[in-house]
Amino acid sequence: MTSVIRVATIGECMIELRHTDAQTLKIGFGGDTLNTAVYLARLGAGAGIRVDYVTALGDDPYSEAMLTGWQAEGVGTALVARLPWRLPGLYIIRTNTQGERSFTYFRSAAAARDLLRDGRDASLAQSLAGFACVYLSGITLSILDEPQRQLLVALLDRLRAGGTKVAFDGNYRPAGWPDADVARRWMTAVLQRCDIALPTLDDEQRLFGDRDADGCAARLHGAGVGDVVVKLGAAGSQVSSRGGDRPSTIPPAAVGKVVDTTAAGDSFNAGYLAARLLGRDAAAAAAVGNRLAAVKVQHPGAIMPRDAMPDLGLT
Repeated sequence: MTSVIRVATIGECMIELRHTDAQTLKIGFGGDTLNTAVYLARLGAGAGIRVDYVTALGDDPYSEAMLTGWQAEGVGTALVARLPWRLPGLYIIRTNTQGERSFTYFRSAAAARDLLRDGRDASLAQSLAGFACVYLSGITLSILDEPQRQLLVALLDRLRAGGTKVAFDGNYRPAGWPDADVARRWMTAVLQRCDIALPTLDDEQRLFGDRDADGCAARLHGAGVGDVVVKLGAAGSQVSSRGGDRPSTIPPAAVGKVVDTTAAGDSFNAGYLAARLLGRDAAAAAAVGNRLAAVKVQHPGAIMPRDAMPDLGLT
């Protein structure tokens, strides 16, 4: 019998409105950590990986629709807090002719901003004990206020002490932070408690000034991160281990027409984490992530249709 590998992703899911033309919008749901949760649940469904999403929602019809959709994807919702009279955040996507996207956000009063209030950090510490991995991002940090960030860091310490690994994608979005110094301080605090870092080089250069992928990896290993996977966009990804051999570049998978780059990094993270949790080495896991991301960018929106998922040989 296959043992169950339990993973939790922590963050925010929003209502997604995507332009199909200048006047028409299509509704969906998305958010970086939720996107990774869905793809990870799909990849792990036949391999013993069980994924739970940790967030807060309101008691409105859109929140109900989110829960129903996540459950249909096999994502556990028992750790989702429901806050009366609150709503999810919302974002609008525009894409240009090259498939590159831009976002407009409406999220200042989103329920997820109170994720760890009212003792929920303590209940999560109990609920997540024994999980193999928890995954979060810089956006998870950005939506929380300073006291909740402190609670989150303490939660990570407690989980790691019990053997849970922490995976983190910096995913720096300047508009979500009061200033870059605050973002650097809190991301560094999480990196010091991180086992797997999944940064995007462009983001890290913008926030930390890394000269290249080698410099980014060296900084993260210096903070104590064991495994570092630097996403390089069209150039693939680079993997390295603390105290190991020189970093290795993993070439990108072939891509047809790029339609929408939304969630390219999120899908990569899911592919990488699924492969690592199932015992693949870092280079093989990065190749899995590259292959999944290459398929994702050929489809619009954050979550591509289930029947578009490639066979990545994980089951």
